[in-house]
Amino acid sequence: MRIEQTELTDVLILTPEPFHDERGLFTRTFDADLFDAHLGPGAAAAFVQDSQSRSARGVVRGMHGRGGRGEAKLVRCAHGAVHDVLVDIRPDSPTFGRSRAFLLDDADFRHLYIPAGFLHGFQALTDTADVCYRIDRPHDPAEDLGVAYDDPDLALAWPQEVTVVSARDRAAGSWRALLDSGHLTHRP
Repeated sequence: MRIEQTELTDVLILTPEPFHDERGLFTRTFDADLFDAHLGPGAAAAFVQDSQSRSARGVVRGMHGRGGRGEAKLVRCAHGAVHDVLVDIRPDSPTFGRSRAFLLDDADFRHLYIPAGFLHGFQALTDTADVCYRIDRPHDPAEDLGVAYDDPDLALAWPQEVTVVSARDRAAGSWRALLDSGHLTHRP
């Protein structure tokens, strides 16, 4: 598994190296030793919950974040493909306010390590897309943060027509309101 730094501070791309044979393939989707070697002892053990979502083509989920200490995630697309988007919301980060999109799919098995302090969302690019999340804190709805996926100040570009957005995501606040809220995550 290769681990690479992205241009967003502390965001990593993990790329497994699948073994192919006449049966198909085998790949390791997580390796605690490699993860700890890159992020420090105990980093892998910090993950406490695995979740999965399934979305149809064009669905947008996001832009979601967590207040307080934030929430670190390891995200991958187990089936299909997604346009995955991050926005750095850590005021003391050199990449504060910057966004970056990544293609995650079931062809190259790339994962994103998203440290605490990012908004996260994605759009399903295939008829069905399954996204798996490994998070470092139990979910607490009281700490949920959200910015509208179509916020004009963020100006995120979604590659396909947006077909479905949840009522919660349609009602999400603006980037400006988040900046004024005092709920931004500070890096530890």
